[in-house]
Amino acid sequence: MVSLRPKLKRIRGIDPSIRGFYTSAADGVLRGGQNPDPGNEVGKRKQRDTSSKDLFLDVLGSVATKREAKSYLSRFRANKAQQQRQVLRDNKERDVGVNLGNLYLPLRAVDESPVFAQGPTKSQFVDKAAGPLHVALVKIRDPQGLDEWTLHHVTHTLVLLLRLGMASIVVIDCEDGQKRTGTRQRQLSTDQADRVASIIDKHGGQGSRRLDDIIEFSTVEGKTQQSGGAHGSGQVRISNPDLLLTPLQRGVIPVVAPIAFTSESYTLNPVDADEVVLALARELAISQRRAEEAGDKTEKRRLIHKQVSVDRIIILDFLGGIPSVGHRHESHVFINLRQEYDTIRSELMQSKHKHAIQSVNEVAQNFSYNDANGVASNDSASSLWGTDSRSGGEHLSGQLRSRVGFQSQKQKVETHLKNLDLLQHSLAMLPSSSSAILTTPQSAANSDRRPQNSTQNPGVGTRRQRNPLIHNLLTNKPAFSFSLPSDRTRSRRTDSDSASVPATFVKLGIPVSIVPDPSIRPWTPPSSTTPPFSLSNSQIDLDRLVHLIEDSFRRKLDREHYFSRIEKRLAGIVIAGEYEGGAILTWETPSDRSAHMVPYLDKFAVLGRCQGDGVVADIVFNAIVQNCFPQGLCWRSRMDNPVNKWYFERAKGHRKISDTGWTMFWTTEDVHGEQDSGSSLEDYEAVCRGVVPSWVDVVN
Repeated sequence: MVSLRPKLKRIRGIDPSIRGFYTSAADGVLRGGQNPDPGNEVGKRKQRDTSSKDLFLDVLGSVATKREAKSYLSRFRANKAQQQRQVLRDNKERDVGVNLGNLYLPLRAVDESPVFAQGPTKSQFVDKAAGPLHVALVKIRDPQGLDEWTLHHVTHTLVLLLRLGMASIVVIDCEDGQKRTGTRQRQLSTDQADRVASIIDKHGGQGSRRLDDIIEFSTVEGKTQQSGGAHGSGQVRISNPDLLLTPLQRGVIPVVAPIAFTSESYTLNPVDADEVVLALARELAISQRRAEEAGDKTEKRRLIHKQVSVDRIIILDFLGGIPSVGHRHESHVFINLRQEYDTIRSELMQSKHKHAIQSVNEVAQNFSYNDANGVASNDSASSLWGTDSRSGGEHLSGQLRSRVGFQSQKQKVETHLKNLDLLQHSLAMLPSSSSAILTTPQSAANSDRRPQNSTQNPGVGTRRQRNPLIHNLLTNKPAFSFSLPSDRTRSRRTDSDSASVPATFVKLGIPVSIVPDPSIRPWTPPSSTTPPFSLSNSQIDLDRLVHLIEDSFRRKLDREHYFSRIEKRLAGIVIAGEYEGGAILTWETPSDRSAHMVPYLDKFAVLGRCQGDGVVADIVFNAIVQNCFPQGLCWRSRMDNPVNKWYFERAKGHRKISDTGWTMFWTTEDVHGEQDSGSSLEDYEAVCRGVVPSWVDVVN
């Protein structure tokens, strides 16, 4: 049996009580030697316990950093009482169905990728009391188009999420663009909800339960109607939260059909599935406040409501992530809604108006099919669908290929718009720590399948395809750092998923301010007609800016020396959120060419508590290279700076400056060729040599 000791070493430094629990579990597995005899009830129970230990040990062992392992354990570790209740009621035989022994080997693109941190990061205080019930709202679009294999493995992933601490509420969305009567739509939704629930039951555990009597719709307050006979006015609400929360507390996965009874006539009608997701998010978000205001109605109700936390919104859609307009075969890896929602939505709206509705015959002419496997081979089909037809194509039914291949461009854009709006509106109701992930059912089904071209030669390892939902649960990060250049992102993917569009990770995020706004007027070197940007601008809080710099670098800044140096060469400032991160950019003059000015990143800072979170630093860096200086800029960093690994991945080039302790970096595409700015490596080196530090210990 493969030793678990090395994997346990990787999570050392975790709370001893936590580490002790998992170490004891490993010892039980190691000392057992052989698997217990499954021929009797005791053997079956031991086998279930062993599989549970393997699940947690192997998954936690896959988390590359101590910070990520500790973060996951602190958020999802069940208290002792919860574990005892689970043992007492879990009498059913559970089938893990997958050996996770090497499923989550570290991906260098994510797990071993550098983080922006000046030093050891501080762990936030975590209350060791009984934590809340962590919940994910999962919407499965067009389940009737999923074959049994895919749906079996999608539901298996949901069961794994539950065992790892994340309960799911599944909402069925049978909207596929076809016109149906209300009765037919209601019957289809009910059938598919029963189908999903029955497959979840096959995986063991507490199983699933279809809920279709918890949704209420008011026909008086709203009468708008969506396609398929579904109402979608926003007047959908959860009428009886206890019917939803009680099964969740017992480990049951509720499956909700988008069917509501009207408060006036008490008739059942189909409603928009997005409205159901929003109603669930709204109800669960205010549940804690409602429990506090309920007084002494019942202690049980208060505790149930108080222990619910909606951590994820998950959308499983054939089209995959939100497409990045202008980047063929790519979708957004991460979306910061507070910064990018309006821009992305505007781009999608323009794309929607651009594409006319095409007939089936017109679309058919644009697709060629491989007679051997019947999979669409035209690249445009893969890019708009959000996954590659060659990845898992053997599990796609002819019905599914027809749905994806013959859907018009306009319909696809409309679906992406609906998904984007749903994420925006739902995350706006939830805590800022909540996030969302949008991926394909095929990706969510990748729990135990090797790539088709995996080798069977001994000694040659082939990494299994990583499940984006489980990986996101463990790390709360996108699949790839979104500030990496696109060519390097593609090179980091495995052969099996190199052509597939990555999942889109979404957070409400933080606003980004760029002063002055380059979208109004691009930044240019100061001249007699364009004076330099002034630090006296009312949009800049100098005290908070200085605090950000000093907290990030852990050094004291000589304010007078620094501001006097950059006063006449300041290009602009980038501020993320409430000064969680920022950058100061200047125009510097090479010592030998006084008339020529070079764009320079003078200060790049992230608050210590935000360093390593995989979001703030990337947001600031993207703003610099995409909005401020898209043509390129340079900067320098101490050779022993731990952030340099992070810089190496994002710079187009770097060079050690001889006779100094500096390494210089640049993002200019072809620094040797003729550029509009006329910059060269010699200019960059002269600037990096000439900048005088403004730290108190250096100036004094």
